Amino acid sequence: MLRVAGVQDPWWEVLPEQARQMPSELARIDAYLDDERFIAPWRAVFAERLGRPSIPVETLLRLLYLKHRYQLGYETLCREVADSLSWRRFCRIPLTSPVPHPTTLIKLVRRSGVQTAEQLNAALLGKLAEDKLLRCRKLRIDTTVIEADIDHPTDADLLEHGVRKLGRLVRRIKAAGAARRTSFRDRSRSAGRRLKEISRTLRRRTGQALGEIDRLTGEIATVARATLRDVAAVERNALRALGKRPSGRLAHLVGELAETAAGTRRLLEQTALRLAGIRTIPDRLVSLADPDARPIRKGKPQHPTQFGYTALVAEDERGFVVDHKVQRGNPPDAPQLVPSVERVTTLTGRPPGTVVADRGFGFAANDQALTELGVQRIGLQRAGRPGKARREYERSRPFRRMRNWRVGIEARISHLKRGFGFRRTRLRRLTGAQTWAGLGVFAYNLQRMTTLSR
Repeated sequence: MLRVAGVQDPWWEVLPEQARQMPSELARIDAYLDDERFIAPWRAVFAERLGRPSIPVETLLRLLYLKHRYQLGYETLCREVADSLSWRRFCRIPLTSPVPHPTTLIKLVRRSGVQTAEQLNAALLGKLAEDKLLRCRKLRIDTTVIEADIDHPTDADLLEHGVRKLGRLVRRIKAAGAARRTSFRDRSRSAGRRLKEISRTLRRRTGQALGEIDRLTGEIATVARATLRDVAAVERNALRALGKRPSGRLAHLVGELAETAAGTRRLLEQTALRLAGIRTIPDRLVSLADPDARPIRKGKPQHPTQFGYTALVAEDERGFVVDHKVQRGNPPDAPQLVPSVERVTTLTGRPPGTVVADRGFGFAANDQALTELGVQRIGLQRAGRPGKARREYERSRPFRRMRNWRVGIEARISHLKRGFGFRRTRLRRLTGAQTWAGLGVFAYNLQRMTTLSR
């Protein structure tokens, strides 16, 4: 059930004035969040009258800001809020009330989803525009990688993970009362033993060791195939039991078993291709825990291949992130430019006067589309070898000024990665990455607002 505000705590008035004061940043944000537009997105998440009362929305909003502002885990966040008078007052938690449990926050974030994060960002940007803090006369755009919360994947490691997860799910299904008499052999130890042999073999660093690794990987694949044969019988009988005795928990376990089995089959296909000498595999699966993550190559020497999602970031001249979009894989940059500018135009009611981006966006079609939108100054360096007239234009002083200003987006992305969680998403799948990035942008724009409104 939706609960917008908590109870008023009279004990705050008993404390001395110095104990009741909040840091200036938190005081500004506390006042800024006192707006109905930040409550409205949560009304679709909670029922108005049914169910157990939720955490007050005003408390949840402020807890999420602190989490993404200071890069805290849920347990650390709750512990720090409980220990700090100023943070407790900022989150509007009475002195006599406990801080919400970390698992409660985790469930609420997952339940809120992408749409709530998008609506919160839209509400914040709209309020910033009304307060004349957001002008968006200039726009610089770039893309970056948000890494998934996974280890560096290898075929053997992924298959061993699949065998272990299938065995764990079968045990839970049998404990729930389904497919109890169906025979199943847990081969987790067998796969794990071969994975350890691969680890020992890698230390030799010889050509012979590579052949040994391929042999052991093939053996793990054989173990995975045998496990899948047993899983098929368990899944079939569990579905039969589910039809006789419906159970939400059992249905969830059977669905997860089917999804994991499908992912393991896909891993077997990838492994067979790799052992056959085919190294380039399109749309490669790199994780069973986060199946939406993809390998991404951005040409960085220190990180030749990253595993996660691609995020587009658009920043205005005052440092606000006015548009962002997280996508699966590594889509080309150029087609994302015009839709981003259109979204910003819808937000502000007018097109930005200047739009700059790097060579990945630099195509004549984008120049023409931006001109039709009403953009007056376009600073897109052309990809490839431009003609003589274009080279002279790119050497002109106005274009060089736009090009030099564009470089600042790299610093902004670095700031988001170091300070607001853009380096690695802690939520899984594409929807989780979009939610994580959206909440990070929300926290960043709030913090930026306090800097500009001093």
